[in-house]
Amino acid sequence: MQRISLENIKPTKIVAVGLNYMDHIKEFGDRDVPKTPTLFIKLPHTIIGPEDTIFLPKESNRVDYEAEMAVVIKKFCSRVKKEDAKDYILGVTCLNDVTARDIQRGDGQWTRGKNFETFCPIGPHIVTDLAYNNLDIELKLNGEIKQSSNTKNLIWNVEELIEFISNVIPLRPGDMITTGTPSGVEPLKDGDIVEITLEGVGTLKNYVKDSQNLRQ
Repeated sequence: MQRISLENIKPTKIVAVGLNYMDHIKEFGDRDVPKTPTLFIKLPHTIIGPEDTIFLPKESNRVDYEAEMAVVIKKFCSRVKKEDAKDYILGVTCLNDVTARDIQRGDGQWTRGKNFETFCPIGPHIVTDLAYNNLDIELKLNGEIKQSSNTKNLIWNVEELIEFISNVIPLRPGDMITTGTPSGVEPLKDGDIVEITLEGVGTLKNYVKDSQNLRQ
C-alpha cells in the first residue's frame, strides 16, 4: 500500500458512473435499474482539492453532494478485459460528484448539471493496493453522517466498469473513473462543511459558498 500525491495527476477526463448503488436508485423513485452502466463525463476544470471551496452557481436552486470512490488509471487503457483490469489501476481516492440536481433533471441529460466550476473535489491522496470492491464510504455534512455504505454494494464493480468503459473510451494515465454514490443525497447550502471518508484513503474536506464569492 502506498499513498500518492495528487499534485502530479492531470486527468484528461473523469468518466463518471451514475445509478450504481441500488439504494440511490430507489431514493429518487423515478428511475429504473439500468441494464448497463450509465456514463457521463466530468471535465478537468471542475476539479478542486482538499480544503478548497465548492461554489454554488446562481443558475441552480439545488446543488447536491454525492460521495464516491474514484479509480485512478495508471497506464493507457483501451479494450481491457475485467480479468486484467487491476493491472491498469494506480489506486483510488475520494471524490464528491457535486450536482446541480434541478438542471440535471430539467435538461434530461447530465452534462451541464455536473460540470460547473468546483463540482469535482478529489483527495486527499491516492492509495494503492486496497480491496477496491469492499471499502466503507461515508459522508458527513456539518459533522452529521448523511451517507454510509460500502463499495461491495456497487451494482457494477471496479473491474466490470473498467472493461465496459475502456471498450468505448480510451483512458489515459491520470484519468479517473468515479463509481457512483449511495443513498442519502441532500442539497448543499452556503456555509456547509462536507467531508467524505473512504476506508484506507482518508477524508476529503471541502467548504461551501454561494456563487457571489466565485473567483474571477
